[in-house]
Amino acid sequence: MVDSVYRTRSLGVAAVGLPDQYADGKAAKVWQLYIGDTRKRTEEYKTWVLSLLKKHGCQTVLDVACGTGVDSIMLVEEGFKMVSVDASDKMLKYALKERWERRKEPAFDQWVIDEANWLTLKEDVQKPGDGFDAVICLGNSFAHLPDFKGDQSDQKLALHNIASMVKPGGILIVDHRNYDYILKTGNAPQGKNIYYQSDLKQDIATSVLWVNNKPHMVTLDYTLELREGGEEAQTSKFRLSYYPHRLESFKELLKGAFAGKCEHEVYGDFKAYTADQALTPCYFIHVVKRTA
Repeated sequence: MVDSVYRTRSLGVAAVGLPDQYADGKAAKVWQLYIGDTRKRTEEYKTWVLSLLKKHGCQTVLDVACGTGVDSIMLVEEGFKMVSVDASDKMLKYALKERWERRKEPAFDQWVIDEANWLTLKEDVQKPGDGFDAVICLGNSFAHLPDFKGDQSDQKLALHNIASMVKPGGILIVDHRNYDYILKTGNAPQGKNIYYQSDLKQDIATSVLWVNNKPHMVTLDYTLELREGGEEAQTSKFRLSYYPHRLESFKELLKGAFAGKCEHEVYGDFKAYTADQALTPCYFIHVVKRTA
């Protein structure tokens, strides 16, 4: 009983320094099936992110939460010069496989993929000149970083390192689920997946762990019905855990990461967000422009 409540991920050996919830390979494989064909992006997401990058004149992009490469692949195909990193080698193998299979395409041959840790990002990633035109951290990825110390020092260090990769005038795009709503209701907001057009039948159970009257962890238990190669459907389960970032506190963390030298916009499911709006977003997306 205790194990079922407090185990934070599928069993496996984590990467050093940063917990790798995909370390056993099972979650990575199922996740790749969950997100489906890399070309099946929701049109709203693809249009939004491409127009944003083009608006800011971005050419070089660092994806600090590459995972299986789904976002990076889309951007490579659209002509951006990509550097893609992740702490999970089990996730990266899918991106490496895609690059190998498409190596005859110049854009994919030049695509840089490497393993990196947010807590040591300055040492792990070679920054080009003053930095990248854009840095992205999407798919609720940053919330994977736990707050084991209870003071968010790891989050502050990670965001500082990520922000250091953004050149003056460049932008950081980072998102997280609507944890304000989850903590208030105990459930995720109802709505479609704003990133992926997944064909899998799915169920996601939400749990909140409180420590000393403070939200410490949100756990999502995924149950997916998988079909591969015309075989009979099989049920697969895996668990992912997240630190529940509240909107206002995360805005302060980002401001601190840029030492206040930034312009900050918040979107709810890719639409301009206001606190008094009637529609409850599933995700908050932050766009932070370095001003100096």
